[in-house]
Amino acid sequence: MSFRGAVLFDLDGTLIDTAADFIQVINRMKAEDNEPAVDAELIRNTVSEGARGLIARIFQLTEDDPRFEQQRQRLLDLYTGELGKQAALFPGFESLLAELQRQQIGWGIVTNKPWRFTEPLLKKLGLEPSNAVTICPDHVSHRKPDPEPLLLAAKKLQLTPQQCIYAGDHRRDIEAARNAGMPGIACGYGYIHADDDIRQWQADAIVDSVADLDSYIRQHFGW
Repeated sequence: MSFRGAVLFDLDGTLIDTAADFIQVINRMKAEDNEPAVDAELIRNTVSEGARGLIARIFQLTEDDPRFEQQRQRLLDLYTGELGKQAALFPGFESLLAELQRQQIGWGIVTNKPWRFTEPLLKKLGLEPSNAVTICPDHVSHRKPDPEPLLLAAKKLQLTPQQCIYAGDHRRDIEAARNAGMPGIACGYGYIHADDDIRQWQADAIVDSVADLDSYIRQHFGW
């Protein structure tokens, strides 16, 4: 199928609300260490920084600390068992993705989440991006904010970067879009840490809800 354009999405905090899975994992780790539970909002706002970011922020460990890698591996092991149990599409995406298909607009996922977590999560949620375009760090030499993952996604959809837009909830998502030469949409409803300022990301647009993202996409592609 040939597409007249495409929307590429970051995964955690943009397309899928995965925070509840991570909240379970982090607070299980804390309980095992006989430490108090962590505020769910703090965990939610750190999810987009990945396992390394969670260990650094939540456990206050630097990467040169000998405990860092042990905790990171523990988090990933526990997450494997929790994966997708509570995760869900952000409300509004089911109708948006269906409308993209009707309008011959392709969609795909470009994430820094490893394939071994991304694939089973998408299967659990019954998600199949257009032409199966899901790009993880496993598929490229350089991850976001390098443009390589976005350029590969566009190529697989047989589109130029200028025919695509990218939506994400982290500064590196917008940097990756800019580096790839495609509009970058900052998703203010996602997992944005309290000390970050989304207005400083230099996004082409900021949306505060999936409904706002839907409106932007409709206007951008003209339907």
